[in-house]
Amino acid sequence: MNLDSLTHSPGEWLRGDGPESDIVVSSRIRLARNLSSFPFVNRASAHQKAEIEKYLQERLTKLDTGGPKLHYLNVGALSPLDRQLLVERQMISRELANAEGPRGVALSENETISIMVNEEDHLRLQVLRSGFALDACWEEIDRLDDALEQKVNYAFGEEFGYLTACPTNVGTGMRASVMLHLPALVLKKEIEKVFRALQKINLAVRGLYGEGSRASGDFYQISNQVTLGKSETAILTEIRSVIPQIIQYERQARQALTRESRQLLHDRVSRAYGTLKSATMMTSEETMDLLSSVRLGVNLNLLEDLSIAAVNELFMHTQPAHLQKLIGQALDGEERNSARARYLRARLRELGSQLN
Repeated sequence: MNLDSLTHSPGEWLRGDGPESDIVVSSRIRLARNLSSFPFVNRASAHQKAEIEKYLQERLTKLDTGGPKLHYLNVGALSPLDRQLLVERQMISRELANAEGPRGVALSENETISIMVNEEDHLRLQVLRSGFALDACWEEIDRLDDALEQKVNYAFGEEFGYLTACPTNVGTGMRASVMLHLPALVLKKEIEKVFRALQKINLAVRGLYGEGSRASGDFYQISNQVTLGKSETAILTEIRSVIPQIIQYERQARQALTRESRQLLHDRVSRAYGTLKSATMMTSEETMDLLSSVRLGVNLNLLEDLSIAAVNELFMHTQPAHLQKLIGQALDGEERNSARARYLRARLRELGSQLN
């Protein structure tokens, strides 16, 4: 798989063509699995980790997914820039990127499937789809899990279910999550109320890149916290029932903003767009926040020069690793800020001329 070719597309989670994709950016289901014949990763020696990786690589490259072919990458052999690229595309976790020792990932070319090897667990299976598509994610990952279980013996106990390195994943080993763009709830100062309601029903809220990350660009990941004692169906039903309510709250907040303060909202969107088109220095965090306002403006028909697909592309291409890959050289922080602003100015001019 040529990672350089990935740089020029937005990635599956930002394609913007799935159900409810004006608010629901992506859906993801992840399964944690371990092999019965090896110690957990945190107890394995370097030699054992190498054995685990070799064993799994042989089986993953021959796995019949019922769909796209998997390509295996040795993560330890990748450059730091390429590892960061995969993190930005949600294909691997920051933990796998920054870990030491033998580790890898099997990816499908369309980036819907990612299987990490030697992260916290021996295996982390992931299926990712654009928009609100949890059912499609579940069907694919269930099929993938069954196919892999024909080739390996999972660590499984009748009392607890699938055994994992972290107790919070024991049971189904499943984490189902939905990423949402909620700028109107943030502007209306109602986002904390939503978070408190989610915490009461044991759902977790995380930032763009999962646990420990902040909510850059008003992106929030909502996922289950408990797997033990709950079936996969129960977990999916729980999240599937909550997300439409949050979508409704965000839509109502957008309508209220448009009705109560349309001119102020239009000014905010226009200022964000103008800054992106004219700034000479731009941090990644500031870019995300400004693009969030622009994305809201496009969805509310306050901007005519851009499409959602174009805004989503800018979200991805201005991330540090993507930007350096597009520029073709390594850049320090200040150089990145300057290059990011140049890229935004040029790309927005290009997009504007295409529509005129």
